[in-house]
Amino acid sequence: MTYQEILDRSREQIGPYCKSCKICNGLACKNTIPGPGAKGLGTGFIRNYQKWQELCVNMDTICENGSADTTFDFFGHRLVLPVMAGPVGAMQLHYGDRYNDMEYNDLLVSACAKAGILAFTGDGTNPAVMEGASKAIAANHGAGVTTVKPWNKEEVFRKLDMAKASGAWAIAMDIDAAGLPFLKNLTPPAGSKTVEELKEIADYAQVPFILKGIMTVRGAEKAVKAGAKAIVVSNHGGRVLDQCPATVEVLPEIVEAVGKDVMVLVDGGIRTGMDVFKALALGAKGVLIARPFVNMVYGGGLEGPAALVAKLKAELEDTMLMCGAHSLAEIDRSMVR
Repeated sequence: MTYQEILDRSREQIGPYCKSCKICNGLACKNTIPGPGAKGLGTGFIRNYQKWQELCVNMDTICENGSADTTFDFFGHRLVLPVMAGPVGAMQLHYGDRYNDMEYNDLLVSACAKAGILAFTGDGTNPAVMEGASKAIAANHGAGVTTVKPWNKEEVFRKLDMAKASGAWAIAMDIDAAGLPFLKNLTPPAGSKTVEELKEIADYAQVPFILKGIMTVRGAEKAVKAGAKAIVVSNHGGRVLDQCPATVEVLPEIVEAVGKDVMVLVDGGIRTGMDVFKALALGAKGVLIARPFVNMVYGGGLEGPAALVAKLKAELEDTMLMCGAHSLAEIDRSMVR
């Protein structure tokens, strides 16, 4: 099946909130909570997408003729693209009954590994979610990133033990998930963490620790101080706090502040290989894309994500060559405006 055929088919399998739109820009789902839409007025998701579209790329084909190398080094592991599938949870609540969290993580991890990239797995209140994610990553020789929510210390460490046992290449915490409604008022409690608490978690992880949900220079500096080896500039798709800036609006200043100290990744509204190019030109080393991979799994099962990876790769290669870049290292700030 082609990418478009898979997307069309996903509309029959997904729902009720996600519409599997041809362009995933937050307009149709808007402030649908629970669901894929953003919190409050629903403009967070829309702004994330729109701000990428406002950037232009600078075409320059007076250069050596050749191919574009899109391969990306992720802590010593070579990926075909600087793209990873973002973590998604509560699948049946948000996207319908076709897949539960365990089934989705299993399909996504395997499909992404086969396609030459990585998936970040989701987490949830059901212990089986982390158990299933760990099994999926272990079955793919560690090719995945376990994402742990900011639970209390005992629960975080219990889940870190499972992640380490799976051989995961890295472990992430979506610290901005502190704002998710289902994490509030839990026993044991879940929520924000101090630098000291995060440092203890990073030390215990024993593999590269990634903090997702960084939206300020100050937050990025605290993440570095806590021992994070990578950060994800992310506002959780606009789902945790209304009227945040778009991720692309804060990315350059965060890169300038900590880009030499930590791997900076970014998510939020990135939909094409050209968007990936723009993110790299602004200093990110790689990107996460979440919701479009949901559509690919729902529409194509194990085969779906490969179609999206192929599409992104072709678009990134084309943009690189038309802007005079033959490797990711050659992409720089002068190539966007």
